[in-house]
Amino acid sequence: MRGKFLTAISVLAASCAFMAQGGVGFRKMSASEAERYASAYGGPRSRVSMWIWSDKYVYQPNETLTLRWTVKPNNDLYPYTVVAYRQNNQTGAKYYLPGGGEEVTDIYGNTLSQGFQPMQLQAAEKAVVIGTGGLFPAATIPNEPGMHTLAVELRDYTGTRVLKTAYMKIGVVTRKETIQGEITSDRTLTNDTEWDLKGIVFVKNNATLTIEPGTFIIGQPGSQPPSALVVTRNGRIQAAGTASRPIVMTSSQPFGQRKRGDWGGLLLLGKAPINVGANAGGANNPAGSFYIEGLNATEDGLYGGSDPTHNCGTLQYVRVEYAGSILSPNNETNSFTFGGCGTRTVADHLQAIYGLDDSFEWFGGTMDAKYLVGGLGADDYLDYQLGYTGRIQFGLFYQSPDARGNRGIEGDNSEYNQGAEPYSNPTVFNATFIGSGQPGYDESNAPGIYVRRGSRGSFNNLVVTNFYSGAMDIADANTQAQADAGKLTMNGILIWNNNIGGQGANTLAGQIPAAYAQAYAQGQKGANGRPAGKNFVVADPMLTRPFEYSDPDFSGMFGSPLFRAGFVAPPDDGFFDQTARFIGGIGDVNWTEGWTSFLVETDIAP
Repeated sequence: MRGKFLTAISVLAASCAFMAQGGVGFRKMSASEAERYASAYGGPRSRVSMWIWSDKYVYQPNETLTLRWTVKPNNDLYPYTVVAYRQNNQTGAKYYLPGGGEEVTDIYGNTLSQGFQPMQLQAAEKAVVIGTGGLFPAATIPNEPGMHTLAVELRDYTGTRVLKTAYMKIGVVTRKETIQGEITSDRTLTNDTEWDLKGIVFVKNNATLTIEPGTFIIGQPGSQPPSALVVTRNGRIQAAGTASRPIVMTSSQPFGQRKRGDWGGLLLLGKAPINVGANAGGANNPAGSFYIEGLNATEDGLYGGSDPTHNCGTLQYVRVEYAGSILSPNNETNSFTFGGCGTRTVADHLQAIYGLDDSFEWFGGTMDAKYLVGGLGADDYLDYQLGYTGRIQFGLFYQSPDARGNRGIEGDNSEYNQGAEPYSNPTVFNATFIGSGQPGYDESNAPGIYVRRGSRGSFNNLVVTNFYSGAMDIADANTQAQADAGKLTMNGILIWNNNIGGQGANTLAGQIPAAYAQAYAQGQKGANGRPAGKNFVVADPMLTRPFEYSDPDFSGMFGSPLFRAGFVAPPDDGFFDQTARFIGGIGDVNWTEGWTSFLVETDIAP
């Protein structure tokens, strides 16, 4: 069956017949011509935009698969060697097209010893390469359960160095199973099954929910209440995906029709401290605990306590897509919600895309997080309140004109008592925030960084660009008092092309129109000589391809100020990576490679 599958997807080999029928074209080049072009091009950094996608995520053996792709050469004349393969991510085995062998071949079947065929890429848009209307009929899925990767590589003209890869993850399953109600004993979700989430599912009674790498969990929209996965204070989750086998929690709707709020999202609740008093906001809650936003006020929705080390579980290489259902007005779930999670909680390599509310929100707690991606969400990207004191490093957060959001960071101490303790006091290093250039989704004042309600915090080595509102605001007297006292600090903030609605110039005053925040950013001392902001820089970050939303590149181009000397070094405390000698969320190493999906819904609609 493997041979049958590989024969079908050999359409990616871009044969002469394919080019004749108007598919993706390649201009063949001789080795000597390729060498001349490569020398004139001046370097191997690809300018090509490219993405591939199948007709859905999850298949059963003997189903058929449709594959499409879009290629934008962007005037890139570099002579590439094009390689395509399928990888069984359970075994790691790669099968190269067109022959299906394990030896690397280019798409014409040439091996290294035979000599690869370099070529120049031609443009294609939503080209059906496998399936109805394409060159070949749809492919047959093999009986190899688990996660697989379809990939197209652009290598240098010698075929020895990979310069760019487009990925599509799919799951091969043998059955479907519905999850609903309560999980009250240890349970494992395996990657050979499609797990359909119906209604709100609570993990409780000291049960641990284990999710295998490469597992797809499909949230069902339209259920009452909307589907969501909630790990209660007396439950735990172990969802340790990998770069090759991320765990994907997503919508059940067809590709091209998915939208924000198709299902509820993922909520982790713990027993770490929060700063909420009894009966806050009219709720019937005991002091030190509260009911999580987005759910009804029941025992299963309580979070908070006195254990700063509480372990909510492990999340690694997890994607949450199209989440954020509305239960009632102003009461919706986030993509990732953390309520009172403690320091033993593990959270890294997480992606939230197309959420109806916040991408990541912390309600108190002490947990840390690294390598976060938030995109195309309707509200904020890093949102914290009620005494959150954790650490965050490496984040990429972006909006688009067609998928507007609100603020990059929204930081609160407490809406119930702005002087409540413990104060919200996170430490954030290395994040990039990219606005839509349009007004906020539903908040007119939506700056890149917005700190209010008495919050403290330390924000360092951040990039803020393309926000309709200003780059930063310290919103009220209580919060400004924290800054004057040196308990709200910002150091190494690169800003560019913000305050678009106010036609702000690319100066500190133009980028940060709010009076107090402007003075703070300019380094003016507070009352009695108290500290102010440091290293606010107005400069074009020279990001490589931030607005190609289905295939973005948030790294800095050669000469980018992201790499200039003088920005603050992260502390050596066992959590922060001190080798991050750059500002923003990404340096020379693309940590998003392989496990993320940036596909824009309109870009993949048939």
